[in-house]
Amino acid sequence: QVQLVESGGGLVQAGGSLRLSCAASGFAISINTMAWFRQAPGKEREFVARIARRGAGIDYADSVKGRFAISRDNAENTVFLQMNSLKPEDTAVYYCAADQAVVFSRTAANYDYWGQGTQVTVSS
Repeated sequence: QVQLVESGGGLVQAGGSLRLSCAASGFAISINTMAWFRQAPGKEREFVARIARRGAGIDYADSVKGRFAISRDNAENTVFLQMNSLKPEDTAVYYCAADQAVVFSRTAANYDYWGQGTQVTVSS
C-alpha cells in the first residue's frame, strides 16, 4: 500500500503564492505517476497537474498553465506544486494522487492512491 500526505495549504490573498507538498510512504518506490487534483465546493474533482518519474510527462490544466509548476523529488518520493499568481477561483481542496503505472490521464478514476487533501483559500 501507498500512503500520501499533503501539506502546505492555507489562506492567501489574490496574487500571492503557496507551495504544496505531497509525501509518499509505504510501497512508494513503486510509484510512477504523481498528480494534483482539486475540488471546489459543489464542483467535481478536476485535474491540475501531473508528473511521471524523473520529471517526465508533465501536463497542466489550461486554467493553471503558466502560474503553477509541478516538480518531484524521486529520492524523497515527494511531489510539489508551486502555485503563483493565485486567484479566488483557485480556492479548493487540493488532493495528491499517485499510480504505479505511467498514467497519461487527467481522469481521477485512473489514479489508485489518494491523499486526504489540503485546503487552499484565496481571498480577493
